[in-house]
Amino acid sequence: MSEIQTEEPSPQLLEHIQRQRRHTLELLTVCAIGLVPWTILLAVTLPSGYTVRQWRTTWVGFDVLLLVAMAATALLGWRRHRGVVVAAVSTGALLLCDAWFDVSLALGTPDVWWSVALAVGVELPLAGFLIHRVLEMLKLAQWPNIPKGRLR
Repeated sequence: MSEIQTEEPSPQLLEHIQRQRRHTLELLTVCAIGLVPWTILLAVTLPSGYTVRQWRTTWVGFDVLLLVAMAATALLGWRRHRGVVVAAVSTGALLLCDAWFDVSLALGTPDVWWSVALAVGVELPLAGFLIHRVLEMLKLAQWPNIPKGRLR
């Protein structure tokens, strides 16, 4: 088999990629650091129980969002559109959130076993499958041929 020859990226493109990467990582670092005190504050100040309003709207709205993400993933997959990667990761993340909230909010109730069964039998395996498939697709992607050490 012959290797696919690709042009080396221009110095301007490398500089642009480096700048974008650095800004993205700086933003994520600041957000992660800022989330630590916020999480501690919530852990200390939030009540253990809370009467909620719009419970039905919240859960139905979340499931509609999950349905849209699944449908987008399926549609983009059928069309062989590369946007399927974003849709599949989003769907996987929503499934993980759904499992977490279903189980954690059902703790201490008779419904917890139903929530655990759905999480273990449906939501978590489907999320894992989607994320695994995305990782496999990314392995197939053709990336610019950037020599090691040129992109920091």
